[in-house]
Amino acid sequence: MGSRERHPTDVFSRGAQTLWPYPRWIAHRGAGKLAPENTLAAFRLGAAHGYRMFECDAKLSADGVVMLLHDDTLERTSSGQGIAGDLPWSDLSQLDAGAWHSRAYAGEPLPTLAAVSSWCIANGLLLNIEIKPTPGLETATGEAVAREAQQLWAHAPVPPLLTSFRPESLAGARSVAPQLPRGLLLDTLWAGWLTIAEQLGCVAIKDRNSNRMSPSMAPKTGLTKHACPQSPV
Repeated sequence: MGSRERHPTDVFSRGAQTLWPYPRWIAHRGAGKLAPENTLAAFRLGAAHGYRMFECDAKLSADGVVMLLHDDTLERTSSGQGIAGDLPWSDLSQLDAGAWHSRAYAGEPLPTLAAVSSWCIANGLLLNIEIKPTPGLETATGEAVAREAQQLWAHAPVPPLLTSFRPESLAGARSVAPQLPRGLLLDTLWAGWLTIAEQLGCVAIKDRNSNRMSPSMAPKTGLTKHACPQSPV
């Protein structure tokens, strides 16, 4: 019998604990504070430091383009003003997302998820996509990010890890691309978090205040808490 083609999500088919495909250290927003966050320049610098996986924040433009940006508003990390999700990509693509950091990065644009995907796959690098919705677009953003990620990484050996602080976004992601791995992010261990994570089919949990899950908690769930610290580079 001939061997079948290996699907990207086969890495989780026998349980996340045995086949966890991601490295222990993840470069936060590309290169931490050493380069303008969520830009391709940051990813390149992180790779130059030896990192094999990166975290980024993804949200939607007004016309549905999946782009990288952490804040709801543009002022902190770009030359723009106002809510990013209110503007079309044609406007957002013209903004300077590097000069705020330093003169060396002036003119660096906001990237799309498609651009980051192409770079990661071409260089054999992995990605953690945090779904960072504009308020009110939690489900729609989860759906759009997952749909695009499914297409972009269709032939990659390891899929991106989709994470979010918003359960609605993870539910949206699961509805359109259930085979992509998901992780729940937690500011605190709020009541019911474990039940929600199980219902969402999450393979990982990240508590902002801890890198480990209590051993007494692990047997109660099929979830695996993988220590994947986000490095400041």
